[in-house]
Amino acid sequence: MMASSLPPPLAPILIGISTKMYFDLPTTTKYISSLSNPPSPISLFIIPSFPALPAAQQLLADKNRLAQHSQFCPILLGAQNCHHEDTGPFTGEVSPLMLKQLGCSIVELGHAERRASPFHETDEMITLKAQAAIRNGLVPLICIGERARSAVASESVGVAIRECSAQIKAILDAVPGDRELIFAYEPVWAIGAEKPALSYHIATVVGQLKQSVQGREGAVRWLYGGSAGPGIWEDLKGAVDGLFLGRFAHDVGNVEMILKEISKAR
Repeated sequence: MMASSLPPPLAPILIGISTKMYFDLPTTTKYISSLSNPPSPISLFIIPSFPALPAAQQLLADKNRLAQHSQFCPILLGAQNCHHEDTGPFTGEVSPLMLKQLGCSIVELGHAERRASPFHETDEMITLKAQAAIRNGLVPLICIGERARSAVASESVGVAIRECSAQIKAILDAVPGDRELIFAYEPVWAIGAEKPALSYHIATVVGQLKQSVQGREGAVRWLYGGSAGPGIWEDLKGAVDGLFLGRFAHDVGNVEMILKEISKAR
């Protein structure tokens, strides 16, 4: 079964927030209530835990209704994972069809924590999930990133391009070329670190990876994650289309700081 509606259009700049499993339900609803709709041309999306999705959907519907006729953009809802089938005997899994029915626009796939123990998700598994997301009118946000790094900058870039190219190719070979995709570049060694990867490293790696999608009809967006925080947008604008924020953004004040930085840097 396929959801008939397509995802809503995304603004040129994307800022995403994942709460992972840090927030309980009251904290999630309080957090979303505190978020402000971003100014154009920024799309902000929030990816809470699965049990919080119905409450989040209602809160965002109310926010977006108020912002509908203003210069502010809607806040979009996403999910942290999905199964590769819409329905079936898959106890404990989450249907992409139901995510769409709950109002999700985006589904995050292939995060480093899902690729690692105890889940051990492979490129093949993530590809099937991306196909399921697209089948149900969701935009797949595929996390990519290398595990190893070198003290030599050029070697680190080479490692990143080799590992990420394989992750990207698996998706591009399997999904329709006219559908929108988001890749979030998150070097595994930068996730949870005190500082993000160097801007030169990010820009060089993403610049090389962009060549693999040249000529594709569907839009491909590139985000940077991995300890992304204040100040990084000024160095990365033009190299990436936005940021995928983790724990730094769990303080609403920090989100507002990032949005102001982006608005000033335009």
